[in-house]
Parts: sequence; structure tokens; C-alpha cells
Amino acid sequence: MRSVFIYLFWMAIVPVSAVHAQDSTIRVEDKIITLKEVVVLSNMDVPSFIKRIQLDTSFYRAFKNLHELGYSSLNDVRMLDKKGNVSASLESKTEQQYINGCREMITREEKISGDLKDKKGDWNYTTMEMYAGLFFTTGRVCGENNSVSQAELNLKNKRGLEKHKEQLKMLFFNPGRKIPGIPFIGDKINIYEAPMSALYEFVLDMETYKGENCYVFRIAALPDLSSSQQNDIVINKVETWFNPADMRIMARRYDLSYRAGVYDFDVQMQVEMSNFGALLVPSLIRYTGNWKVAFKKRERGIFTASLFGFHN
Repeated sequence: MRSVFIYLFWMAIVPVSAVHAQDSTIRVEDKIITLKEVVVLSNMDVPSFIKRIQLDTSFYRAFKNLHELGYSSLNDVRMLDKKGNVSASLESKTEQQYINGCREMITREEKISGDLKDKKGDWNYTTMEMYAGLFFTTGRVCGENNSVSQAELNLKNKRGLEKHKEQLKMLFFNPGRKIPGIPFIGDKINIYEAPMSALYEFVLDMETYKGENCYVFRIAALPDLSSSQQNDIVINKVETWFNPADMRIMARRYDLSYRAGVYDFDVQMQVEMSNFGALLVPSLIRYTGNWKVAFKKRERGIFTASLFGFHN
């Protein structure tokens, strides 16, 4: 009986203690996954876990939940010049009200500096225009379809900014899956499948995140790639933390960069989630980006959206 007790106690502390076990590897379709020691001891069904990551909708659902709740948001956007000085900025507090299936956003405080807007009052930066399109609501919006079907994210009948917003959402909510319509990148974002999967390391570990034990799945470009292989890399690194109880995403970080003849970008993003009752909602979104496209001026921007005060 004493030996059984010791075994159960040992298994209980595995997620938070160092254990003298070896890392292991497993092949899942085209990917070699490295399993850290605590994951090896947990006997996780790794192929099912990886498949679940690729088909995950909980992350997208969390953002869709914002369309069905009231909440407040602190918005901080800063556009920088080539020396890193702030050339334009926005600081605001907005409040979304959700009543009888309709949502409406009210600006409680707002401070704008520099040339963030043009003389007509329109946003003078594409970065700010994208931010406003994703996080601000104009007028009253009713009768939305808040489903999270995979088919919903597509480029059909979308042009201009709407197309770019949809491509951004596809990259944001499904990192590592092919996104059509982006020149020169093609299949380079499709890192879960050959041939791109051979250029990445996939590591599954368990660690403490904000005081909770979580699974963390890291995808990073291999460090010893040739110059030609490095030229194919768009997604430098993606880290995702999962709640081990229900496998919902708790946080995600991205590091993306690419240089082509007509455009280049270097972008880092971070998203943190919170629980509101049974719902998962984003509580923090951070972005740092430096990008340039043909016939447009280079944009260097930093923004942070802090969401709180959720209510039905």
C-alpha cells in the first residue's frame, strides 16, 4: 500500500516537478514532434493533440464571443518614425454595449496626436485602419452570424482592405495553414505539411503559465537552415499555451517576417485569454510591426488592446 501511495504522489507532482526522464520524438504525418520529459510521462495522445491544434476553433470562438458581450477596452496605438520616435498616436477607452442581439461601441475617452488622421478625418495609416476595422464598431450592428465554421474564413467576393483583413484573420486564427492570395508567399505559411514542415522543429512541453500548469506547443524554424531555406521562412516562431483540462488556448505568441521585391514585414503578436463564466475571451492583444508595400510609405506601429469588464 505504501508503494502505491508513493506512485500516486509522484504522478500527481509530475506537471510541476523536474523528473529524470528523457525527451522523446514521435512522427505525426510529415512532422517530427519532440516531446519533453513531462509530456512523455503523461502518456498524452500526441497525434490527436496535434490534429486538434490544426483544426482548433476555440481561439476564433473567443474573439467571436466579443460580438455577444458587453465590455470595456483600453486602446493604445503608436506609429513610429525611422528613429523610433512616436509620430502619431491614439489613446482611448471604448465601451461596447450588447442589448437584444445588437452591439454598439461608445468612445468614453480619446486622445489623438500627430497625423493619425487626414484632413477628412479618415485614418492616415493602414495599420490604424486595420486596427479600427478589427476592434472598433461603427454604429449599431445586429443579427450577426457568430458561427466559427472553418469555411467562414475565406476570400470569396472580398476586395481591397476587406480581403487583407480576412487574410490577417486567417493567419491570426489558423497560423501554419495555407493562405491564398498573398503574392510570393504561396505555400510557405503551410508549415504543418511537407515540404515546409521539414524546415521546422515542433516541441510539446508542459510549463507554468501565469500560475497554471499548461501544455505549450512551440513551432520554430530550425537554426541550421541554408540561405535558400531561410528565404522560404515566413513564420519564425509560434508558441501556444493550452489548458490541460479542456485544451482551450490560453495564450499565443507569433513572430513573422518576410522580404520580397515589392513588400517586406517583420511582425510580432501576443494574445492572452481570460474566462468569463464558461466563455473564453481575449483580454490582451499586443502587436509590434514594421512593414512596407510598393507605392506606400513604410509603417512602424505598436498597439495594445486591453479588454476587461465583460458582462452579458
